[in-house]
Amino acid sequence: MTPKLLDFDALSRRITDNLGDAWKSIVSPARDPAVDADIAAKAAGAAPVVWLLGKVQSGKSSIVRALTGASEAEVGNGFKACTATARVFDYPPDAPAIRFLDTRGLAEAGYDPVADIAVAEQQAHLLLVVMKARDVAQDAVLDVVRAVRTKHPDWPVLVAQTCLHEGYRLGESHPLPYPFDVKGTAADGLLKDFLRTLAWQREQCAALPGSGPIVFVPLDFTGEDDGFEPRFYGLEALRAALVAIAPDAIVQALAAEAGAVNARAQRAHQHIIGYATAAAAADVVPVAGAVAVPAIQAKMLHSLGEIHGVSWDRRMMGELAGALGAGVLTRIASGFGARQLAKLVPVYGQTAGAAAAAAMSFAATFALGKAAVVYLERRAGGGAGLEGVREAYEEGLRKAMGMAGGAQDDAKASKP
Repeated sequence: MTPKLLDFDALSRRITDNLGDAWKSIVSPARDPAVDADIAAKAAGAAPVVWLLGKVQSGKSSIVRALTGASEAEVGNGFKACTATARVFDYPPDAPAIRFLDTRGLAEAGYDPVADIAVAEQQAHLLLVVMKARDVAQDAVLDVVRAVRTKHPDWPVLVAQTCLHEGYRLGESHPLPYPFDVKGTAADGLLKDFLRTLAWQREQCAALPGSGPIVFVPLDFTGEDDGFEPRFYGLEALRAALVAIAPDAIVQALAAEAGAVNARAQRAHQHIIGYATAAAAADVVPVAGAVAVPAIQAKMLHSLGEIHGVSWDRRMMGELAGALGAGVLTRIASGFGARQLAKLVPVYGQTAGAAAAAAMSFAATFALGKAAVVYLERRAGGGAGLEGVREAYEEGLRKAMGMAGGAQDDAKASKP
């Protein structure tokens, strides 16, 4: 039987109509819990995973809070059980840009790490080991790391040595400038008694099997009332270590965004990454992405509005559309329809076409989010005109095209 030929014109019109209907829903969307859960699941399925290993009260939650900018309450309430002795924290929860997997049973009597290792090694992209700087009883942690490195000798390991202030003498404060190198060693004469414990932990880790790098970052993340400044001591060193050994997707999710001058801007950036990742994941299925991706973009815009304390209305959407220009919106619609058609072409459509569609949906969603942030910031600041919105979209598109491959491929190809 001769296969029925696709009516590309009709399909293109249908895709464009669906896209238009979805964009209309941005102004007053009907909140559908099933749709929200599907978006979160798509983002989580593609988001990179950091595997946290450490004893209770070693500072794992503080590290998550410092890296994501989430509040103490968000982190404390955000971890959800995924096995009997492991839990996961998705950030942001509605469209995760990154996931933190925490193995909780370390050092507990009768704990067998085999099941958790099996789960974690299927998901993890980076092993982040957390040790209290003065705690020499690390056998339980080292046993798990040793088992992991025996099976995966090339996996890199980042060791965070935490709670430095607990080893300070009375009246001492954080040594500034930050004196530690990537081996965790410091300048001669600096807190020599205290440094012995850090050195002991390094020696124990040096005996681990495997050829992958082991990087040490002494740090101290304290509360507002603890009296130590800076509160996130060693955070920049931790970010630098992540850049040095982590897959690109983790770096993109956690790196401080250029121009993110406050916590709100950084939070918006991470939300944009999460929704763009969800859009890429949604757009690998032929035609379905034509409906799913605009719905994800609509939810992203509402999320960004909530971060900035405003609710979108038709006038605002009209202003944003006008700032972007009809040409940009036309390219989004027509290009999106063409990509959906390309995915239906046999062989090419199921490989290169699908990959290109996912990359473009990631990029377009990322760019739209960046343009929306500029619009919302100018509106909040009472700025006249809409200068910079279209430029933010075009710059976001250029930047995102360089990131899209990582958002798409790291889950498969970049595991440590």
